[in-house]
Amino acid sequence: MSVGSIKGSLAITLAKKVASVSVLVVCGFSTANAAQHDEALSLQPPQPFQAQYRLEIRGWPNATITHSLSNEGLHWLSTMNFAVAVARGEERSRFSVDDHTTRSLLYNSSYSLFGIGDSYQLNEHDLDTLDRQAALFDLSRRAGHELCTEQAPCEVTFVDHRGRDEHFKYYTAEPGTVNVPAGAFEARRVTLIDSEKPDRHLQINFHPEWPGLILSAEYRKEGRRQTHLTMTDFNPAGGNAP
Repeated sequence: MSVGSIKGSLAITLAKKVASVSVLVVCGFSTANAAQHDEALSLQPPQPFQAQYRLEIRGWPNATITHSLSNEGLHWLSTMNFAVAVARGEERSRFSVDDHTTRSLLYNSSYSLFGIGDSYQLNEHDLDTLDRQAALFDLSRRAGHELCTEQAPCEVTFVDHRGRDEHFKYYTAEPGTVNVPAGAFEARRVTLIDSEKPDRHLQINFHPEWPGLILSAEYRKEGRRQTHLTMTDFNPAGGNAP
């Protein structure tokens, strides 16, 4: 294997680790098509913001992630950038929103390790379901409004950077308070389980009033923590901090 191939493989590995918490988020994640969905329910409208997170990755240097949500007229733009000493990456999603649903319009991702990497783009016709950035936003504002329990979880489907379907189950816990470097916040707690790898769990704390805003997240494999995300800074655009 060439040096370029090795570096490319390492970059993909790091990108996947970051995506596992930007999944939903980077963490990676979601359109959420919940089993119980009340069409009459009006969900929390989006609000623009910028946040920074510290991402601790097992076996890698800590990363800084910048996350922003901005309005562009008829649609919204969610952007995540990450950086460590030797690698950089970015995900961007344009999507439209109404009172009940989220619709993906365009998704871009790119990464590099030692200057070697790749980029991907999914257009609206490639997106039968939500991309993971739009899914992150969608899931965060649905959390707590649907009857998704550990005994009877809801299902969520989204596409990865190559347009391949990813399937997860998720459930919510009672709201609580989380303490992160940016402060103490009320949170909606969501746990996601990989349908194909049930030993892997992603727990995310969302702010209930700022759709898409992650307070903290933790990814565990076989009971062992692999990644940990915490919000270190928050800047609302045109509003007051939560």
